Amino acid sequence: MILRDATLNDIPTLARVHVDTWRTTYRGIMPDPYLDGLSYEQRANYWYQFLNHTSQRGYFTYVAEEESGEIVGFASGGRERTGDPVYKGELTAINILQNYQGRGIGRCLVEAVAKRLARWGIDSMLVWVLADNSARQFYAALGGKPVRDRELEIGGKLLVEVAYGWMDTGNLRR
Repeated sequence: MILRDATLNDIPTLARVHVDTWRTTYRGIMPDPYLDGLSYEQRANYWYQFLNHTSQRGYFTYVAEEESGEIVGFASGGRERTGDPVYKGELTAINILQNYQGRGIGRCLVEAVAKRLARWGIDSMLVWVLADNSARQFYAALGGKPVRDRELEIGGKLLVEVAYGWMDTGNLRR
């Protein structure tokens, strides 16, 4: 598995992975019409805007690429978005195609994000995850602790997100 910075050439694949992972991960959590309405084109537009402005906003994205060159996942990170006084870094997204989950790719991506943040002098991090998402166990297994929650509405449904935090990402960077 190769981890590397995402480029503009990756946009179509990032969009596909993003939409496909949301549809498999959030089916039964988010409303079906919302998930069915996701489009590769809309996600590609999002990724174009995101990647064109990442450095100015203090964000980055890694892709996980098979030896064949197929992108099977990604993780984005950067400075925490709300000015949290304790957690200065944030894992803003991590998505891995269902057929590639459970192979250690997620751990490698989280490690890469934590290392990049550490190079910026940021040793604490949080990630927001839907309370009903089974991935919560993944963050707990990596040493993340639930530190707060919040409500949000997606597709007309009220959902709860839980923030998992690491006061010191040293263990993630090993």
